[in-house]
Order: sequence, then structure tokens, then C-alpha cells
Amino acid sequence: MKFTKISAFLLLSLSNSGVNGFTTSAIGSRNNAFLRLHSTETDADVDSSPAVKEIKVGVIGCGRIGLVHLGAITKAPNVSPVIVSNPTVSKAEAAASTYGVPRFSGDAMDVITDPEVDAVWICSPSQYHADQIKACAANGKHVFCEKPIATDLAETVEAINACNEAGVKLMIGLQRRFDPNFRRVRDAIEGSEVGDTIMIKLCSRDPSPPPFEYVKGGGGIFADMAVHDLDMSRFLAGMDPIDILSVGSCHIDKSIEVLDGSEKFDTASCIVRYPNGIQAMIDVCRQSSYGYDQRAEVLGTKGMIATDNVYPNTAKIFKTDFTGNADMPFDFFLSRYNEAYVTETIAFCESLVNDSPVPCTGQDG
Repeated sequence: MKFTKISAFLLLSLSNSGVNGFTTSAIGSRNNAFLRLHSTETDADVDSSPAVKEIKVGVIGCGRIGLVHLGAITKAPNVSPVIVSNPTVSKAEAAASTYGVPRFSGDAMDVITDPEVDAVWICSPSQYHADQIKACAANGKHVFCEKPIATDLAETVEAINACNEAGVKLMIGLQRRFDPNFRRVRDAIEGSEVGDTIMIKLCSRDPSPPPFEYVKGGGGIFADMAVHDLDMSRFLAGMDPIDILSVGSCHIDKSIEVLDGSEKFDTASCIVRYPNGIQAMIDVCRQSSYGYDQRAEVLGTKGMIATDNVYPNTAKIFKTDFTGNADMPFDFFLSRYNEAYVTETIAFCESLVNDSPVPCTGQDG
């Protein structure tokens, strides 16, 4: 019997829904396999089912974003973290204990050279990404790397080329593409629900600025923060931009004004021009007094579609002096994009199991 490639997410869904068996049958001359679900199984059915490959991964970096990805990895089916690293070994040890990882280290190369590891999650500071990507490629490891790939264009190209030449997959962490709200906007555009796109608006405003040590060496507000919005504008436009105008300034944390380039900005705006005259306007700020603000709007020839912020509940308060949501939106990306991180992880692992293209390539990053 010939089985089709089945997504890890589908297998998880079947197990949760109580379906405990499946068969396939060939239909048509193209020999496509279709799943037939049934509620009983025999020992023969179990034995004939194809084993789903378990992906064993290592994680470099056990800071805030590293722990986010470790949490997503442990929620994804058929994925197991086997080693983590962090320069402060106590953080690696704590992460290993929390998430049940058998090994930890203070050296990223221990993750990259581990013979058990199929893929490496790079969640280290931005200035180390390019060298670690190239080291993974040299050791035949597939790579999932948090944005940005590097802090300058030349290193970015070198890292992408290293993976291409080694024949390993490189996926960049652009989790907003997997968020159901932004995905719905993209679906509306693809389905012509609002007509032809005229204008795209995006905003990202964090609840509080990061520490000076995080900003220094991070590549600046465009590479570190606005990268998500620039990617989303491209994702929604469905094409590459032809012009970008950007400006930045500092209003929140004056201590960063001593840094170089766009690292000294905590506020920035971009105007992006796409073929056919589509325009995108982006604003980002390191601090928002009213909480985490992540919204998108697309104006089309037949209407408009927009996303709102995500709230922990739908309760509203009605009083003589106030009418509105009872609680603030989710306070940061850890809670706002929790589901998206898991979906992103599953998508990358499916590309490894099925040897298919990753959904967010190095070129996307």
C-alpha cells in the first residue's frame, strides 16, 4: 500500500478528535492517495501505518525568544529538543530542566555538532546569527533562525549561500505570517474580497522599550523590529517592493542616541512602493502607553479589511464615564503570537519530514 505524505498537524488533529485509524486508496490515473477515516482499528492497521519521523532539534540561546521557541517545540507533534545552549550556562540548565531537554551546554558549537540533531533553532543575539547559520550549513544541519539573518547585507547573502551550497534548509522566524488574523487579511486579498489592493497600512508598537544591551548590536530598529512589518507588507502585496523611504527618531530612551546608525532610533516610519502603484505605510515605536499594538489594514477597490488587536477575552464594560474592553490587549508578543509560533514550528518540521520548501526562506528574511 502506498501512503501519501501526511502533515504532523493532521496526525495531531486526528488523535485529538478520537479518530483512531486511517487507510488510503488510489483514485485516478495520477495515483493520488486520499485518507479514509474510520473509528476502529486492528493490529494489522496499526502495523501497516507509516512511522512519522521524529525531528530532533537543538536550540541556541535560552533568553526570552529562545524560551518562546522551546515552548512551541514542545507543543508541536513529532519534534523533540535534545540539547540547548546559552553562554550563561545556568540559563541553559534551567531551560533544559523546564522543558525536559536531556543535555545543555554553554557552547553553541555543541548544539551545531551534536550528531543527534537534525535541525538547529538559532535564538541568539542578532550579531551571531550569520556565523552560526554558516556553521550549521558546514555541519549539515537544517536551520531555523530568528530574524534578522545578519546585521548587514553582505553577511546575509553569505549565510543564505552557505545553506544553498550545503543543501540544507533555512527558515526565518516570521511568525506573523502564521497568525490567523494576518492570514485572514492575506486570504481576503487572494480571494479578491476587497478588490484590487490600493494601500496597505501596518503598525507595531511595543509596550516598553528593550534594555540598552539588547539594542546595541541588534542591527537597528529596521532590521530588528520593523522587519516584521516590512515582511508583512510584502506578504500582503504578494510581490517585492521597488522603492522604500524610511525615517527614524528617538523619543523614548535617550540613552540609545549614542549608538550607531538606526540603533539610535526607537521610532520609525516607512513608505514602501510596489509594482502597479500599491503603497504600504508602516510605523513602529518601541513604546506604547496603552499596550501592545499590532494592526493591519488593506484598502482595495471594492472595500477594506482590517485586523484589531487581540484581547484575552471579549468582555466589555459600560459605565457613565467609560465604554470599552474590560481588559487591555495581550501585553506582548509572547502571548499575542503564542499560537503562531507553534504553527510556524509545525510548518518547518513538515518541510523537513516531507523534504518540501520552507514557507519563509532566507530570501524572505
